[in-house]
Amino acid sequence: MKKWYRGFILLLTILTISALAACGSDDASSDDAKKDKKKITFGATAGPYSDMVKEAIIPGLEKKGYEVEIREFSDYVQPNNALAKGSIDANLFQHSIYLENFIKENKLDLTGLITVPTAPMGIYSNKYKSLDDIKDGATITIPNDPTNAARAFTTLQDQGLIKIDEKADVLTVSEKDVVENKKNLKFKPIEAGQLPRSVDSVDLAAVPGNFALAAKFDLLSALVLENMLDPFRNIVAIQTKNKDAQFAKDIKEVIESDDFEKVIDEKFKGFGKPEWMKK
Repeated sequence: MKKWYRGFILLLTILTISALAACGSDDASSDDAKKDKKKITFGATAGPYSDMVKEAIIPGLEKKGYEVEIREFSDYVQPNNALAKGSIDANLFQHSIYLENFIKENKLDLTGLITVPTAPMGIYSNKYKSLDDIKDGATITIPNDPTNAARAFTTLQDQGLIKIDEKADVLTVSEKDVVENKKNLKFKPIEAGQLPRSVDSVDLAAVPGNFALAAKFDLLSALVLENMLDPFRNIVAIQTKNKDAQFAKDIKEVIESDDFEKVIDEKFKGFGKPEWMKK
């Protein structure tokens, strides 16, 4: 009886050790799979940035052996929520200022990976063919949100139409910071989405690039395009914990490649390149 009992205990011990070894093997395989992640889901808003993912990023990732799925969104909230939950691995739709504010407000652990070429704001007009033709007292519609309004005022200053207080923060410039207005321009703030339509009813309109493209504007038809600051350029965002993951390094490498820039030059004319691409 004792021999039988000892044999039973020995058998039970062997089975337990085998089970633990199998679990350890599964865990190791799982860890290896995470390290060698070869399937990526990329989120982007429908339009030029989903096109950029499809035409300029995915081909490079596929050459590296990745299987890439793109998930399109119609708003500016869900792409970050989906990224935070892990249902997508990266997204492209927002600039770094928006991302930083979203992270603070929603307490998410996300980070920007790399800045990409971005459609700039343009000053459009159906009445004037040149900024030199602008008459005194002309009306210009500008975005009514602070971030895009700052871009409009900065663009007008770059063209010598206004002068902004030197003490003002270029990222938060508003009408109160305008200290000189040579043409006595009248500023009319409206919803950014309405700016393209306003071109028909006012003298000038400062239209952000994404809204201009959505309205089928040719970016190069603008009287002038914004000299965009990098904080206003769109970025690829990922979960912070993945910033050193191989797939993140490969996304960055693809975007830094000559092939990526070639596609931008051919298919995304008028898009302003970030500083790192100009070096």
